[in-house]
Amino acid sequence: MKAIGARSFLPVSDPGCLVEFEAATPTLGPMDLRVRVHAVAVNPVDTKIRASLGTTLLETPRILGWDAAGVVEAVGPGVSGFSPGDEVFYAGDLTRPGCNAECQAVDHRIVAHKPKTWTFAESCAVPLVGLTAWELLFERMGVDPDGRDAGKALLILNGAGGVGSALIPLARRAGLRVVATASREETRNWCLALGAHEVIDHRQALRPQAEVLGISAFPFIANLYNTELYWEATADLIAPLGALGLIVEPREKLHVGDPLKAKCVRIAWEFMAARAKFQTPDLHVQGEILAKLAAWCDAGVFPKIHTRVFDRLGIDTLREAHAAMETGTAHGKWVLHHLPA
Repeated sequence: MKAIGARSFLPVSDPGCLVEFEAATPTLGPMDLRVRVHAVAVNPVDTKIRASLGTTLLETPRILGWDAAGVVEAVGPGVSGFSPGDEVFYAGDLTRPGCNAECQAVDHRIVAHKPKTWTFAESCAVPLVGLTAWELLFERMGVDPDGRDAGKALLILNGAGGVGSALIPLARRAGLRVVATASREETRNWCLALGAHEVIDHRQALRPQAEVLGISAFPFIANLYNTELYWEATADLIAPLGALGLIVEPREKLHVGDPLKAKCVRIAWEFMAARAKFQTPDLHVQGEILAKLAAWCDAGVFPKIHTRVFDRLGIDTLREAHAAMETGTAHGKWVLHHLPA
């Protein structure tokens, strides 16, 4: 099958940073589906995995990509709930080959039937950021999905990014007052369109902007961008007994004592890939979350979060998408159609 991967780390400006090659059709484990990939989305993690490869050339390129929608071709003997011909979507497993290929093997427990009324391209934008946002908000930060925290304020740093684009509508559905940050007119408008009540500028001091909104402290803060850059600001703005949600590993050591200790703040880390990486007993929960999101997509209560669709998955289009992820110039999700047969 055709696939696109990386043999080593090269900057995205180098045409050789990604290569197209012939790969073996993936074999199925007992719990696996083999999926014919129809569309993929690009995430910052794709560029981080590429950057982690180092300078030693891999004999077989690492296939990247962890957001896909496609059609089931075959099922392993331990699979239930899926049959060949089913249309599915999923975020995959960082420890296995990615979805930038014609076919992919994926554990069926982290897969769900895609939204019936959405295209493959629309659907593939949801899984990775949808799971991240869901797990962060409801499982890590402890927000009640059924509205028992309604009216409480949530600050989302980088509301227009991929995870922010999923987190805003989930938080609105839970009844929270959503304050997102964005610095450009198009990203401000995107956050408002997704359901943010207010948008403030993360390039300016946060507290004065929050106080203009009548907010002196946030019970919930989700920093989806740069952990250390906003560490002091979020420590200042988090309410006593509040929850601070994080997804970006800091590059520097952080002071986790006062005022966070004095406020008894919950510091909640989210890494969507953890369940698959460590094969946790509740691995199947990710498939269940995706099934709920698919139902919400079909019901019109979860929005389409893609902002750009490439008509083919190729080295040139992937390089452009990787560059946008690395520079932070994209908002929402960028998606690509599958490799031509």
